[in-house]
Amino acid sequence: MMNSLIKIIDKFKDRKILVLGDIMLDKYIWGDVSRISPEAPVQVVNVLKETYAPGGAANVANNLASFNSKSFMVGTIGKGDANNILINELKKRKIDVNGIFIDSNRPTIQKVRIIARSQQLLRVDYEKKNYVDANIENKILNFISGKINGIDAVIVSDYAKGVVTKQLMEKLTALCKNKGKMVVVDPKPQHKKFYKNATIITPNHSEAHQMTGFAEEEISDRDIERMGKKLLKDLNSNVLITKGEKGMSLFEKNMAVTHIPTFAKEVYDVTGAGDTVVASLCLALTSGASFKQAAIIANHAAGITVGKIGTSTVNIDELKKSIENG
Repeated sequence: MMNSLIKIIDKFKDRKILVLGDIMLDKYIWGDVSRISPEAPVQVVNVLKETYAPGGAANVANNLASFNSKSFMVGTIGKGDANNILINELKKRKIDVNGIFIDSNRPTIQKVRIIARSQQLLRVDYEKKNYVDANIENKILNFISGKINGIDAVIVSDYAKGVVTKQLMEKLTALCKNKGKMVVVDPKPQHKKFYKNATIITPNHSEAHQMTGFAEEEISDRDIERMGKKLLKDLNSNVLITKGEKGMSLFEKNMAVTHIPTFAKEVYDVTGAGDTVVASLCLALTSGASFKQAAIIANHAAGITVGKIGTSTVNIDELKKSIENG
């Protein structure tokens, strides 16, 4: 098994993946805390540095780039400084930005995290959640139509911030089916109906509960199986439910069910773990992996990323080492 997984990973560098979704800029303000403010009962952070990273769907593209594959980012940004910073961060990582369109009605989404002593103290969000208009939707679809023959698959990274619409998903799914391309979806529960006929969806256990109407307390393997089978039936898609420290559960259209234990050694930060899962899963599937093999690879990748602080990625060497160490 190990050798076959390594051979699959060796093919990642040849893959070309298009990522559609809600593009974000992650900003980190790093500092020290030594006193309480006299103005209010809050900590005072002495800022030491500020760093930036691609977030949301852009972090999926970033993960693909860290695996040495070619990624094409498709979505919207607003105008202003955050726009320029985000585009520069993507270009630094050799991510194609020609499918990013400026939407003057929406800001560039930002997640600003304040961190001191390796602990996140606060997060500030800049965003609007209204759907993109028909003009932007058409630009996105036209761009994807022009790229579809030269890519291996499409990842839809839906954060429910307005880029992924029902009409866009219907047209995208039909286009990919016609061209024989996989559609791998990191979903949001409120858009469940958008994902019908996708190749595979990757909800976490909380999202799976919301998408199926099961109570949050229902977390046994039997409960997970009921949820997975319901999603598979409702959406006609394979399903990979991520369960944090409990690993993952895979539900295939052939009715096979596989529970995979976690490979995480320590969990420091789950930020972006879902992005790592969907990126590595898609790369594995387009590199000849079975759904089970792809899920095992994605589980290893997730186990690495949760051991890092902040929006992080995994590289090929780290992934191979994790698999070799079992």
